[in-house]
Amino acid sequence: MHLDNVLVWFQDEARFGQRNTTTKIWAEKGTRPRAVQQQQFEYAYLFGAVCVNTGQTEALVLPKSNSEGMREHLSLISKATPKGKYSVVIMDQASWHQAYLAEEFDNLTIIHLPPYSPELNPIEQVWHWLRQNELANRCFDDYNDIVDQCCRAWNSFCEDTSRVISLCFRDWTKLET
Repeated sequence: MHLDNVLVWFQDEARFGQRNTTTKIWAEKGTRPRAVQQQQFEYAYLFGAVCVNTGQTEALVLPKSNSEGMREHLSLISKATPKGKYSVVIMDQASWHQAYLAEEFDNLTIIHLPPYSPELNPIEQVWHWLRQNELANRCFDDYNDIVDQCCRAWNSFCEDTSRVISLCFRDWTKLET
């Protein structure tokens, strides 16, 4: 396979929920704005993947983070890989990120990052962007509201392909023959 036909994806998942991020906000001098932080414990897991070659994205929002969810997410990436191309999916070594999950797909391979190195996975910046720009300082009614807001936030992030690429591309992912 020629390297021009290889797509590089970064994959990870993050938990979003009622114990949400609070951030600084603009306020009139001398005032102290309040940001409510919920005490409930409902969460959803956003499985996200970004292709640094094309800016294409794939995501799932699920109630649990496990091997079945990982298999579903890999299936989305496999289906998004055009005929004649091959995807390399780079991810951390979470217990549900097993290499055997990729065996059922003939157009992708998993490469694991070294342990304890989240700085090597640019999708960590995506989670930061979502928390800072879309999901901070808000309360969620219930699980369905969390899912809806995660989907809205992900779609907002993905609508700008140049943002996706600029946030996630790394020089070391450029494949050259």
